[in-house]
Amino acid sequence: MRIYLDACCLNRPFDDQTQDRIHLEAEAVLLILAHLETREWEWIGSDVLDFEIEQIHDASRRCRVKLLASFRHESVHLGGTELKRAAWLESLGFHAFDALHLACAESGNADVFLTTDDQLLQMAMRCTGQLKTTVGNPLTWIKEVI
Repeated sequence: MRIYLDACCLNRPFDDQTQDRIHLEAEAVLLILAHLETREWEWIGSDVLDFEIEQIHDASRRCRVKLLASFRHESVHLGGTELKRAAWLESLGFHAFDALHLACAESGNADVFLTTDDQLLQMAMRCTGQLKTTVGNPLTWIKEVI
């Protein structure tokens, strides 16, 4: 199983855990990371993910998220193919960074692209037939897989 986690997922364990949804999604992300650590699943990242992590304003959070991201198994480098695909995804209505993440996940042959971003999840649901990888919420996905 090849998994692409976006920046929202990697940030989730450091979000305010007093809200039930956030707490449950954080636990799901941590469980996924545990499976990735044992190499039961493969973790794919990208240049886009690295750039987005660098944009985190809180230095402490940025350091923690960067540390998590450093454990990925593979990284997709942003090239012409990914930029072209991202432009097409943007034309469907995806936000620029979301389109870039999706294009990289597809280039990395990810089986699933996980995010906690509701807008991205809704857009992916509308465009399911036009995407080359499944997009899901980590909590929903982990319940289906385990």
